[in-house]
Amino acid sequence: MAFTGGAATAVTTGGRGSSSPPPLSKEESSKFLALEEARSSLSVLLNKLVLSDSTIRPSLPSLVEKALDLCSGHHLLDFGSPLGLFTSLCLLNGKRSDELGGVNRDEIGVILRSAASSVGICSILDFCSSSLAKLSDAVAALSCEAVRVDPALFDLSPSGEDFSRKDKTDVRSDMRALLFGSKLVGQVSSKAFTGIPEVHGRFREAVKYLHGRIRTELNSVINTRNTEVGDYWKENLLVDSVVQLAVSVGYMSEISLDRTKSVVALLGSGELRKTIKEEFEEKCPSLDTMREELHFIIEKAYFGSDSVVVFHNVNELVKKFGKILSWEMVMSLYAIEMDDSVDKQEVGSGESTKDEKKSEKKKRKKKTLGRGTAIVRQILMDWFRSTNDAAIDNVSALVQWAEQLSPCFDLDDAVLGAILEKIKEIVESNETRRLPKIPKGTRDFGKDQMAIRVRAFSIINKVFKRHGAVALDTPVFELRETLTGKYGEDSKLIYDLADQGGELCSLRYDLTVPFARYIAMNNISSLKRYHIAKVYRRDNPSKGRYREFYQCDFDIAGQYEVMQPDFEVIRVLTELLDELNIGNYEVKVNHRKLLDGMLEICGVPSEKLRTVCSSIDKLDKQSFEQVKRELVEEKGLAAEIADRIGSFVKKRGSPLELLSELKGMDSPFLGHSGSSSALNELELLFKALEKSKCLGKIVFDLSLARGLDYYTGVIFEAVFKGATQVGSIAAGGRYDNLVGMFSGKQVPAVGVSLGIERVFTIMEQLHKEGNEVIRAMDTQVLVAILNKDLLLASELVSPLWDAKIETEFGLDKRARNYIDEAIKSGIPWVVFVGESELERGVLKLKNIKTHQEEDIPRERFVEEIQSRLLNNV
Repeated sequence: MAFTGGAATAVTTGGRGSSSPPPLSKEESSKFLALEEARSSLSVLLNKLVLSDSTIRPSLPSLVEKALDLCSGHHLLDFGSPLGLFTSLCLLNGKRSDELGGVNRDEIGVILRSAASSVGICSILDFCSSSLAKLSDAVAALSCEAVRVDPALFDLSPSGEDFSRKDKTDVRSDMRALLFGSKLVGQVSSKAFTGIPEVHGRFREAVKYLHGRIRTELNSVINTRNTEVGDYWKENLLVDSVVQLAVSVGYMSEISLDRTKSVVALLGSGELRKTIKEEFEEKCPSLDTMREELHFIIEKAYFGSDSVVVFHNVNELVKKFGKILSWEMVMSLYAIEMDDSVDKQEVGSGESTKDEKKSEKKKRKKKTLGRGTAIVRQILMDWFRSTNDAAIDNVSALVQWAEQLSPCFDLDDAVLGAILEKIKEIVESNETRRLPKIPKGTRDFGKDQMAIRVRAFSIINKVFKRHGAVALDTPVFELRETLTGKYGEDSKLIYDLADQGGELCSLRYDLTVPFARYIAMNNISSLKRYHIAKVYRRDNPSKGRYREFYQCDFDIAGQYEVMQPDFEVIRVLTELLDELNIGNYEVKVNHRKLLDGMLEICGVPSEKLRTVCSSIDKLDKQSFEQVKRELVEEKGLAAEIADRIGSFVKKRGSPLELLSELKGMDSPFLGHSGSSSALNELELLFKALEKSKCLGKIVFDLSLARGLDYYTGVIFEAVFKGATQVGSIAAGGRYDNLVGMFSGKQVPAVGVSLGIERVFTIMEQLHKEGNEVIRAMDTQVLVAILNKDLLLASELVSPLWDAKIETEFGLDKRARNYIDEAIKSGIPWVVFVGESELERGVLKLKNIKTHQEEDIPRERFVEEIQSRLLNNV
């Protein structure tokens, strides 16, 4: 690279990604920089000269300092070489280079290694892009107001999805803060608005990456005694960060232009809209222009030889983006100002007088801007009024304003500074505007979701109790030593708690290990129990995967006849899934001893059985070729052993048919004691399930491994087969040694855990597809008092509560409001109490479903309502 790229002369011909790049043409020469670029580069150079530990004569820093004090002429400086820069600096200061004795070797080294022009231009990019990153959210919020975008678009995902993308999540939060309190709600849904979190978040990532590199470069000290080879890579990494910024600016330009077009499409009459559109298309940089610039930048970055050309053109690209952003801002403000339905009261204008308040009541109620966007609008409108004589509805003034705003986004400016300061206050200092969020991987559940959950838990409890299980609860956290060593490779997901100066604890990973600990600690030899509670896993949150979620466990511990508890546990699982009515499912069954025997027959060493099982367990999500690659490359198995494993794990089918095949004359399992025993146990289990008429839901699957270390016998997993993709919805198996790990006393056990969160996902989707009304309450009667008489309400509603009838009441003169509330909440009966009813000594009872009304005597209205509820009429 050339000097302007900052690399040593030994690599001046080196291109990025190519050992022989095309020659640099004259028009690409970056010896002479734009005014602000040259001044920034001089500032970088002065800093490096002052901080250098090399022999730098005072005359050189002094020469640079005097040049910076000059008002003009910096674009004449020759940054092409150390000698060229020194000579042009002398000329700019009215000196002759021979008067100062030229430049010595150390000074040349510092000038070369400072990469002053590169770091100088990148510093400008850092400042401008950081400002635009903050400003672009405010401008986008104004556009949302102008076209009536629902602020709920920026609500945080309740599932925890995308929480790992911090910048994307932060954009959502900041947009919510800017639009907090907005009444300009609509139903607009286009990629220009739905893409704001993704595209703006990507822009923030690129800005932060460049900022980190520039801070490093500005704070580093040049030591000319060290090797200079690293400077080449410094330059390359700077180019990489700047290209990432340029690409994100391209996306930002596209989404901003799309939003602006959406705003323009709503402006004024047809002729006015046409005029504004023509001005916008003529004066604002087009998407084609931005793409051409970006293509040039990428070409020069990876196939050119002068990185400063890249930095300079990215700087120009960012300026053009600032111009696009200014047009979006002006168009959005114009749309808001021309909308008479929007309240444009000045922020902080004080209270209205009585006459003003009286006059205001007569006006149609206006819609308010968000608290953040209202402040940004006021700053900009104050600036417009101070710089323009014409009204904002003057198209010429509007165009002039857009042109005037553009330069304000390049460097420090009073208007830009005021806006950025206010944006910072809005999104950071006021918690009522920057709404709180929940930790990633967790969720809140609203009334409709809770209604589904309560109903599901009721069904699950009934099934568990039907089989004689008793309820059990254990602490939400256990001693760390209780949990470690029980989950194999998944142990890394255990949530450890901070040491509070006492015992080391962790949040429970599942409900099975705490159950085994309880059995051992209390010296229990037999127990059938169920447990419904939350568990915690330090997993990476994504759709369907959370860090806090419910499990519903059913376990049988103790000595029983062979397969007796195993049969009942699987039977309980099928009852649960049938009664929850979620749709089609299958239960995959295998046996741990059969699996271990299969691996031994294939030639897997005993010390690798568990880790190989962990790989096989991924076959429900990955192809065998992917699993084979993991077995060979990561687990160290020979390819032929992996192939033998593949010939077995691909077997699945009807339980009794596949069992018959595996017990055939030539079966390798018959000569293995563990496998032979497992096949006999499975035969008994399958026949019992057949007698129980639930074998149709069972699939014998040799690929089922279940990665947890504590399983010793039958293992099983239920998979949903419907349209909603949730994967496994329940799993379990036999764990005969887990209790003995705590007490030394072996208490065999088998259990199942229902993945209730995934079941809830299915149930919610089924309700959504069926358009079913979800009743979040059990209210049967709504007592509608058609006045403000609380005493009358208490007199009427109390007897209904005493009769254990689910009842609500209200004090509202408008009867329609009660009917709407009853329909919305699914309340079947409404009792109306007005003056007419009170005079006649009756109450009016309305059936919401049939719309029939009838008068019932007040003295016996409780009995009348009870009768109708009992007969469901």
